[in-house]
Amino acid sequence: MRETWKKWTVLAGCLSFVIVLVVLIPHGDTPSDEALFNVAFPKAYAFDDIGSKRTMIDSNPVDDAFLSALSGFSYKTTSQIFADSSGNTNYSPLSLYYALAMAATGAGGETADEMLSLLDISGPSALSMQSRNLYRRLYTDNQIGKLKIANSLWMDKDIHWKKDFIQNTAENFYASSFSVDFTDNQTGEVMAKWVADNLNGTLKPTFELDKDQVLSLINTVYFYDEWANKFDKDKTEKDIFNTSEGTPINTDFMNSRFASAGFALGEEFTRSSLGLKNGGSMVFILPNKGISPRELLSTPEKVKAAFEDGQEGHGEVLWKIPKFNFDTKLRLADTLQKLGVTSAFKQEADFSGITDHRASLTEVRQETHIGIDEKGVEASAFTELLFMGSAPPEGRADMILDRPFIYGILAPNGTLLFIGICENPAESS
Repeated sequence: MRETWKKWTVLAGCLSFVIVLVVLIPHGDTPSDEALFNVAFPKAYAFDDIGSKRTMIDSNPVDDAFLSALSGFSYKTTSQIFADSSGNTNYSPLSLYYALAMAATGAGGETADEMLSLLDISGPSALSMQSRNLYRRLYTDNQIGKLKIANSLWMDKDIHWKKDFIQNTAENFYASSFSVDFTDNQTGEVMAKWVADNLNGTLKPTFELDKDQVLSLINTVYFYDEWANKFDKDKTEKDIFNTSEGTPINTDFMNSRFASAGFALGEEFTRSSLGLKNGGSMVFILPNKGISPRELLSTPEKVKAAFEDGQEGHGEVLWKIPKFNFDTKLRLADTLQKLGVTSAFKQEADFSGITDHRASLTEVRQETHIGIDEKGVEASAFTELLFMGSAPPEGRADMILDRPFIYGILAPNGTLLFIGICENPAESS
């Protein structure tokens, strides 16, 4: 893994997400809006400050309907994205949701209807409020782990931008705003630095600017946490991972055994999870032999089943997990159009809540990084593991991940942060 992570990180996932709007009529003599917002992140609490965390949660209610909408969005987009991908693939539905949510709050007419339909929410006010409260609940920055979401607006300095939109994204999405010249190559360098800084240097994307570009909305998510129960590095051993093509790969496997833990047995898979110190978890889904991971992600219903269904069991779980570390680049414009967001990509797109200029989406891309290793603290107060450890064993599950598998990273409230397929742990990109 990368040197900066070797010091203290057991698990990390991070990404940049970009929406680009291109003006479709001449700029004219529109006055520029130089007002900028450079927001501060929410207050972070110490890992063991349970009282402050509870107060923060109570003061930022998130409707169950919103969490359900976010899950539905995750499952719909996942099935479409993975149908069009191959090999190792990592995707963050949370990042895509937040980026689209910002744009949707400035959309109108048919454009707004289509975007709000995909996001499965009634209107921009509810979307802004629920996104804000979820943001505050998810935000984590302590001595054990981080889940930092950052948003930004990069606006052409010669275009007039609606101040209500800028203020709403600042207040509800913690979005910083920048007035820039998209004809200057240094603008792309500054944007890349902003992304790298917010992702702890784990990704360093390039931005190829277009002369007609007037706005970029960027979302980043940076996550790391420590295993609630670390893997013993002395037990890491070389063994064979069999790719979907039947090619044997000699790679490092982490090994552990839990005498009493939870698992689920589905018709086509076995699922179990490993706890993380800040209360989240990493879920692993092993398809039965003869079934590919992408078969289990081929429809929204199958994605939901893989993550939620199956006969629950409790007992001994034997873990054998390959170490892996890779990046993914995704182009998502076609995905969104297949899911019903078409008006936003047309010349008559309505983003009148953002600017009076005619503008439309032209590019949607996401870059991600994911890596796991043995590291973490030796002892844990993670409530979920302590709870599962108190139940009597009733069965056994072997999570021997020696063939392609699915994984997901869940926040403490169950929000799906990342989902991916590991086809070949020996490939680094």
